[in-house]
Amino acid sequence: MSRPEAEHQLQRVLAMIPWLASRPGVHKDEVAARFRITRDELERDLGLIMMVGVPPYTPGDYINVYAEGDTVELWLADYFTRPLQLSPSEGLALLAGGRALLAVEGSDPEGPLATALVKLEDALGMSEVVVEFGAPAELAELRRAASAGERVEIDYWSAGRDEVTTRRIDPGPPFFALGRWYSDAYCHLRDEQRMFRVDRIRALRATGERFDPDAAPVPEVLYAPRPGDPRVTLELPAGASWVAESFPAESVEDLPGGGQRVVVAVSEPAWLDRILLRVGTGARVVDPPELRAAGRLAALRVLARYRT
Repeated sequence: MSRPEAEHQLQRVLAMIPWLASRPGVHKDEVAARFRITRDELERDLGLIMMVGVPPYTPGDYINVYAEGDTVELWLADYFTRPLQLSPSEGLALLAGGRALLAVEGSDPEGPLATALVKLEDALGMSEVVVEFGAPAELAELRRAASAGERVEIDYWSAGRDEVTTRRIDPGPPFFALGRWYSDAYCHLRDEQRMFRVDRIRALRATGERFDPDAAPVPEVLYAPRPGDPRVTLELPAGASWVAESFPAESVEDLPGGGQRVVVAVSEPAWLDRILLRVGTGARVVDPPELRAAGRLAALRVLARYRT
């Protein structure tokens, strides 16, 4: 699992724990539908929850899960009921983290986490602490259209091709992951499901057409390379580990001196150009040979724009 996918799973699991704890015996299909995951993904999440604890990470240190059959039972260890002795800074950090979790797909805005945060606000003497995620301009309208089953037309900027296209989509409920808002939608231009970053929607218009919101498939990952996408091997200098941490890397090998050799799928050349420009001269394309000059050529194109 890549670093971005692991972060997405961790956010989901943290939101799932209080929801499950307040609903003993909930059916697995209901859990999967609420958090927009498959049954297999749910089983992996439950397995991860069982291993939360202290070395040697045996099941049930902090959280007990019984998930045989089609239902889930989750309960917390007894010492979670003891009052916490928090400093003001620790309380504020806990409050901010809890507010951030409420933005995760599937979190219950009226559930036990929300009510606990209200009590923490009172204890800290703070009112209405809000964690802002820089909500994109079209988020509210997209969320409304997804809930009502209204097909919309969007002007969408593709980072991979560096172009804006107009397309009709059947939007799925927006969800927050990896620091961004996304919508898994059926794209009528491409005639397939596509993941859209909401902040890349330049304009949104109603079409007057409708779709069945319950028929949309559940997304499994934020990004899935196409079968024909080329794989590119990069050698990165020390300090550029953010590449493998921020994007799905198929393999990562540490090099002497703190660098890394990574293999990534490249759907669009413009995406690779931006990575190489951000890393700078220390980045090198090892394979395929025809892309070894990609970074230098991208830099020359940027310089040409400045000259004009």
